[in-house]
Amino acid sequence: MSALSALSALATVSATPATLAALATPHRRRLREMWRSAGWPCRDTVEIELLAAGLLERRLDEQGRETLRVTDAGVQVLAATLQANRRARNAHEALVERVARQMQSAGRVVWRGLSLRAPRPAEDGGTTWAMAMPDVFSIRHTTVEDYTEPVVHEIKVSRADLLSDLRNAAKGAAYLALGSQCWYVLKRGIAQAEEVPAAYGVMFADAEGMEVARPAPRRPMRLPFAVWMALARAQADPDDSGQAQGLLGSDDPA
Repeated sequence: MSALSALSALATVSATPATLAALATPHRRRLREMWRSAGWPCRDTVEIELLAAGLLERRLDEQGRETLRVTDAGVQVLAATLQANRRARNAHEALVERVARQMQSAGRVVWRGLSLRAPRPAEDGGTTWAMAMPDVFSIRHTTVEDYTEPVVHEIKVSRADLLSDLRNAAKGAAYLALGSQCWYVLKRGIAQAEEVPAAYGVMFADAEGMEVARPAPRRPMRLPFAVWMALARAQADPDDSGQAQGLLGSDDPA
C-alpha cells in the first residue's frame, strides 16, 4: 500500500495497523508538528497529500491569513500512532528486562539505559569519542579487570528500528568499542541473522524463549577509565537472586 493510499484509507475509516504502517514517517511527523504549532503552512508535497486526504484542513483568520488545522480524522491517526508507539515501547522494554535478567542469572553486573562515551580512532591518529546508549550493558562479577568481559546487547522489536540502527555506522562502531562481545537480540521474524553484520552476534526472541542464531565474536577488551567512571556514577540493576555476593566470595578469580 502506498503512502497516499494509506492516507486515503485513514481519512475514511479507523486507523488499522496495516494502513498505519504504510503511512510514511514524514506524514506522521508533520501531523504531530501541526498539532503542536500555530498551523502555519509549509506548502510542500507532504502538506498537499495530508490536505487531499482530509487529515489537515485550511482555515482563514480575521485578517485573511491561512493556517492549517488537524481534522478529526487526523486526530485519529495521531491517537493510533501514539498507541502503536506505546505498544512497541512496551514490547521493547519487556525484552530488555528479559535480557537483563538472563545476564544477572549468568552472574553478571547489569546496567540498562546507560549513556557512555565510546573511544574511536580519529583521522589524525588520536582518539575521538562517540556517545552510545546500549539497551543492556553487563560485566562479569569479578575483582580482576582483565576478566570483566563487557558485553553489549541491543534489543530490536521492529524491522524499521533495526534497519535504522544498521545504517548508522558510527553507532555500531561505538557499540563495538565498548564490548568484548556485541549482540543484537531481535524479535523473531523481523530479520534474518545474515542481515546483521558479522561483527555482532544474533539472538532471536519469542514467547518461548531466546535462541542463539549466531554467536558473537569475542575480542580482548579493557574498558577506558572514562567508562569505569560512568559505571560508578550509574546505578546497576539490583540483583535479588543473592548470587552476586556468593560469586564474589568464591575461590575462582574469574
